[in-house]
Amino acid sequence: MWPVLSRCGTSATGSLRKQNNLKLNESTFCHLLNRFSTLLATKMGSSSTKEIPETEATDMIKNTIAENCVVIFSKTSCPYCVMAKDAFRNIDVQYTAVELDEVENGSQIQAALHQLSGIRTVPQVYVNGKCIGGGTDTRNLEREGKLLKLVQECNISAAT
Repeated sequence: MWPVLSRCGTSATGSLRKQNNLKLNESTFCHLLNRFSTLLATKMGSSSTKEIPETEATDMIKNTIAENCVVIFSKTSCPYCVMAKDAFRNIDVQYTAVELDEVENGSQIQAALHQLSGIRTVPQVYVNGKCIGGGTDTRNLEREGKLLKLVQECNISAAT
């Protein structure tokens, strides 16, 4: 399985979700998680030295972004990644984190992220399918009161 894909932040019954009726689609998330773990097990076999094709890493990234309102591609030891996660915690918003330093082929996933976004570093934060930048960008949006508005747009676009 992909133990590094995780739901973080407040529970689905958190006050923000009640106030804004943001929907957490756990079945979709679990479906993706199972699909990727099966894909990796099939492609990786018993050896951890095999690499997954770039197209599969790109597909994983695109699917994860499409199926989740907030996605943070992160590394556990990165202070800017912590900054980005804290910005969402501060506004009581759940996010999906992909910890690239804990997943096999994390460097391949990061290379595929670079191909998609043009950004080499982490964190890479996506809200409603769009890259909003890194840790500093996310913190600044939170401080300006704009981050919550971006998250609320997820619910609006999902309803249309």
